[in-house]
Amino acid sequence: MKAEIITIGDEILIGQTVDTNSAWMGQQLNLLGIEVYQVTSVHDDRKHILKALAEAEQNSDLVLITGGLGPTKDDITKKTLCEYFNTKLVFHPEVLEHVRSLLSTRNVVINKLNQDQALLPENCTVLHNSAGTASGMWFERNNTIFVSMPGVPFEMEAIMTEEVFPRLKKLGITQSIVHKTVLTIGIPESMLAERLERWEDSLPEFVKLAYLPSPMMVKLRLSGYGTDDAAIKAEIDKQVKELLTIIPEAVYGFDNDNMGIALGRMLMAEGKTMATAESCTGGSIAQFITSNPGSSAYFKGGVVAYSNEIKSNLLGVPSELIKTVGAVSQEVAEAMALGAQKVLGVHYTVATTGIAGPDGGTDGKPVGTVWIAVAGPAGVSSKKYIFKHNRERNIIRTTHTALNMLRVLINTEKSSKS
Repeated sequence: MKAEIITIGDEILIGQTVDTNSAWMGQQLNLLGIEVYQVTSVHDDRKHILKALAEAEQNSDLVLITGGLGPTKDDITKKTLCEYFNTKLVFHPEVLEHVRSLLSTRNVVINKLNQDQALLPENCTVLHNSAGTASGMWFERNNTIFVSMPGVPFEMEAIMTEEVFPRLKKLGITQSIVHKTVLTIGIPESMLAERLERWEDSLPEFVKLAYLPSPMMVKLRLSGYGTDDAAIKAEIDKQVKELLTIIPEAVYGFDNDNMGIALGRMLMAEGKTMATAESCTGGSIAQFITSNPGSSAYFKGGVVAYSNEIKSNLLGVPSELIKTVGAVSQEVAEAMALGAQKVLGVHYTVATTGIAGPDGGTDGKPVGTVWIAVAGPAGVSSKKYIFKHNRERNIIRTTHTALNMLRVLINTEKSSKS
C-alpha cells in the first residue's frame, strides 16, 4: 500500500514551522508496512491544494493531510475538501458538544468561530479529536482513502493513533515489517558494498538492504516485509549473523546503539574502566560517553588539556618534549594517554591533540592534522590523521575515530587473552 502525506500551510514553506508531522507519520506508517510514496507541502491556496489532492489520488492508496482546519479565515482546508469531493458543510451536533466541553475545561467562552468547528463535509466520516476542537475527516474515492487532520502535532497524533490506525488495520491493508539496523565504522560505503555484494545478492526477495552513510559510519538497515512476523524476524536474525562473519571488525552495535554504548558494554563485560585526555576535541569524547545512562560504572573522568601547561602539569607530559616535537605529535599524544592512565587510575585511555582549525595550521601540520593515542594494560599505540578545514566536522571525525580506535584496542587485547 502506498501513502502520500500532504502538509498545508505557508508557515512550513517559509521555514517558520518545522514539519515534524510528516516524520512522525512516516515512522508510524512504516511500522504498519505502508510505504510513504511522497511528502508534499503546499500553500494555503485553494488551487494548490486541489492540484495536490488530484495528483495524490493518481499515485497513492492513502492520502494523509494535515493543516488548515482551525477556526480562522485563513484555514481553508474544509471548504476546499468540499469542493474536491463535491459535497457541502453540514452541522454535527456531537462535534459542537465536544468543542463546548473541551473549551469549558480551559475556561474559554465559545464563540461563532468555535461553533463553526462543528461544520464538516457531509460525505465524510468524522474522526473524533480527543486532544482538540478540529475533527479529523475520512473520505474514500476511486479506491483511495483521504484523511484530513489538524496540523497541531499532538492533535494529529491523537487522531492517527485512536482513529486512523485502527481503521486501517480493520481494512486488512497493513502488513508486518521488521527492521534491524547494523552499525558499522571504519569501512567506506563503496568498499562496504563491494565486500557485501555476494551476501546482498543472496538476500530473500522479502528482505531489503539500505545503506545509510553519515560522517565516519555507515548504517546497514535490513527490512523484512510479509504477513508472518515471526518468520520475518527469524530470517532477519539469520542474515545478521551471516553479516557478522563477513565484516566482524566493522560492526559495533545495532539499532539505537552508539559508540559510547558499545564501548560501555565491552568495558562492563571485562570489568575495566576508562578515561580521556583531550586537547583539540575539547571534551567531546567525554561528553559522548557520559551522555549514555550508566556510564559512571566504567568512565572515571577526563582532562581537557587544551594548553601546554595543563598537558605538563596535570598529565605529566614533559615540557621539553612539547618544545622539541610540538604539541601536535605522536610523542605528545602517547604521553597524554599514558599520563591520564596513571593520574586517573584506569585501564584504558584515549587522547587527542591536533589542529581543529580554521587557523593555526602550518605547511608541515596543516589544519585538520590530528594525533590520536589509545592506551591499555598492554601498552600504547597512536595514529595520525589529516582531516579537512571545517572545525566542527574535524572535532566530530576525531571523536568518532578515537572511540573506534579504543574499541579496536579493547577487542584486540581481549582476543590476545583467549
